[in-house]
Amino acid sequence: MGVINLTPDSFSDGGEVGSPELAADLAEQMVQSGADWIDVGGESTRPGSSPVSPEEQIRRTAAAIAAIRRRVNATLSIDTTSAEVAAAAVAAGANVVNDISAGRHDSEMFPLVARHGLAVILMHMQGSPQTMQAAPTYDDVTREVSEFLLVRRQAAVEAGVQPSRILFDPGIGFGKSVSHNLQLLRDTETLAGLGQPLVVGPSRKSFMGQIIGEVRPERRIFGTAASVAWCVANGAAVMRVHDVRPISQVVRMIQAIFDLNPAGFSQE
Repeated sequence: MGVINLTPDSFSDGGEVGSPELAADLAEQMVQSGADWIDVGGESTRPGSSPVSPEEQIRRTAAAIAAIRRRVNATLSIDTTSAEVAAAAVAAGANVVNDISAGRHDSEMFPLVARHGLAVILMHMQGSPQTMQAAPTYDDVTREVSEFLLVRRQAAVEAGVQPSRILFDPGIGFGKSVSHNLQLLRDTETLAGLGQPLVVGPSRKSFMGQIIGEVRPERRIFGTAASVAWCVANGAAVMRVHDVRPISQVVRMIQAIFDLNPAGFSQE
């Protein structure tokens, strides 16, 4: 999954994509580089970020999604907690909702997803983007994240969402300390065994910078690659990343190790 942030203030690439056509150009490049999925967002959810109105999110994303859909044949998701934004994105061509609140922010989100037969990513977050990194605490982070995701799955199903259309995301970097993030990554296999495809998004995150000693997010590519290799080897279904070309090579290599004879490769 390639990330396109249509925001001026995202933690690693804010302000880089300033028009629908630039977004479509980037999406096309990502697909050519190996992305099967493009995730578009119009609201930064970095630690300490401020909310963005649905109207502004729609202004930033709807035309871009329509432009991407005209040029790219890939899964296309809207990263939002607002049902109003999701509805506009679906009208423009999105077919998945990526909701970091797991349907808690807007009571209309699950009915919208069910009504349109969409897929939805349910993510765990302790607190809100404004508060989540103040002092995250858990007795057992993997158990608590797992329990939360299962509860939110039930809420989605009760609202009419098809279980086969639900994905889980443990929320790396969303209300977690460095040790919490590492524990969740270590327990990827456990999280992947909860019964839904697992999405993991470690790309360029600040906890990684603390470990490898790299302040600039765009220089955390090797830390991202190591995290992605671990997650894919342990059952993650989707990796949400900024650096599609090199990370898609990591994924293909891990898959080849598992498959031994990947499609298109001759052993002669």
